[in-house]
Amino acid sequence: MIQYPEGLPLPLREGYGFDPVSPMVSTPLVTGRKIRRRAYQNVPTRTSVTWLLSASEAQLFEGWFEHVLISGTLPFECPLKSPLGLENYQANFNDIYRGPVLVGVDHWRFTAELWLLKRPLIDPEWAMIAPEYVLYSSIFDRAMNQEWPRHFDE
Repeated sequence: MIQYPEGLPLPLREGYGFDPVSPMVSTPLVTGRKIRRRAYQNVPTRTSVTWLLSASEAQLFEGWFEHVLISGTLPFECPLKSPLGLENYQANFNDIYRGPVLVGVDHWRFTAELWLLKRPLIDPEWAMIAPEYVLYSSIFDRAMNQEWPRHFDE
């Protein structure tokens, strides 16, 4: 899998978000109600991204898009932040990026829409069997990192 170039920054927070494609299909009934069902289990997710790059980073980004991704047609793996944390996701460019737009003295803004192969989701076991572990994961993480080393040294 082609990797997002090492050394290029992550997308900016401005305008960053995920927009999953709906997996549902509905059939209207004569009564006005609808029957809803899941048509697909694994649907893609759209994400809008904006990068603010230095001149040299912009050169690398545009060269990578054109020559490595063959005008953005090939899938690649890139690090993105989601509610699950910072993880690598398989992505495709929906179309060519917009930009570069000059920002300040020598930075360039690029915006694009990416399609992620999978929605960023926890495993089903966590949601069905142990939701409290997910809800209180920050407490568990803090307790393990603060308390465990002290007990381990004793």
